[in-house]
Amino acid sequence: MDTHATKTQEELIEKIQTLQILLEEMKEEKNRQELLDFPWAGNLGSWYWYIKTNQVICNDQKIFALGFQKEEIPEQIGFEFFTNKIHPDDFDRVMNNMRNHLYGKSPVYDTSYRIRTTDGQWKWFYDKGKITRRDEDGKPILLTGIVFDISEQKAMEELLETQNQQLIELSNTDYLTKILNRKALMEKLDYEIRRINRTETNLCFFMIDVDHFKKVNDTYGHLTGDKVLIQMTQIIQKIIRNTDFFGRFGGEEFIVVFPDCDLTGGLEVAERIRTTIQNSVFEAGIRITISGGLVAYQGETIDQMMEVADRLLYKAKESGRNQIRTL
Repeated sequence: MDTHATKTQEELIEKIQTLQILLEEMKEEKNRQELLDFPWAGNLGSWYWYIKTNQVICNDQKIFALGFQKEEIPEQIGFEFFTNKIHPDDFDRVMNNMRNHLYGKSPVYDTSYRIRTTDGQWKWFYDKGKITRRDEDGKPILLTGIVFDISEQKAMEELLETQNQQLIELSNTDYLTKILNRKALMEKLDYEIRRINRTETNLCFFMIDVDHFKKVNDTYGHLTGDKVLIQMTQIIQKIIRNTDFFGRFGGEEFIVVFPDCDLTGGLEVAERIRTTIQNSVFEAGIRITISGGLVAYQGETIDQMMEVADRLLYKAKESGRNQIRTL
């Protein structure tokens, strides 16, 4: 007997069986409770994957969404037609999701992923399906599911996430100087104190006030005064470490916190800040000085530490300004 003819006959029988299974599946779709009927926007229709022959039948909309023209659609589509286009960062997760369902570890195949279009862009698809037919041994032979283009929803989610992050930053940032505001400063200080208590390391707290700043506002106007404060904060930010943090406590009063720093180290940086500001020329040729109170954390409450720093600050003011006082 001609082996080629036999092979051709077997392939024909296999194709007929595949088509019969798929036809029966589509006929029963409306009556099967577990199949998916979603009226959502972006619905690209149903898909069927006949595992034995690796044949996928799906609504053309799924392929059109990837940028293909009708004449470009292959006569037979396999599972890899889509999986080869999945974003590398999503591929393993999607494959694991499918394997878990095929091996009975999950009741459905349910995942979202990025998929490459013909023009090199990425779209977001949401796929959901399940095994709807098994052979006599219980092995899966057909998966049926539905797919959605969720690119617009993902774009909206990303936009909302960005806006939420911006709102968080705005709620933590001083509107003028763009450094931490009082609320965020105190929250960060509280966190840092808790860390210091656990690690038994050092921390210095530096309270700053601009000398005679009311005179700057009265003489040059509040807009010029605002520019002076902005320039001063920029000077301080260039001096302090990345691990230090700095905020506006109110008006012309500022706080710098030096984690993992003892009093000697804190005083060295504080003096550098003071002398740099003293030697700088600000908006409209203005010169300013600062006074400060510097304390090392000794296990007291934040309020108690701030009270000590505040008293030291005013001692510096009473003693002629343009100086830093410590205990």
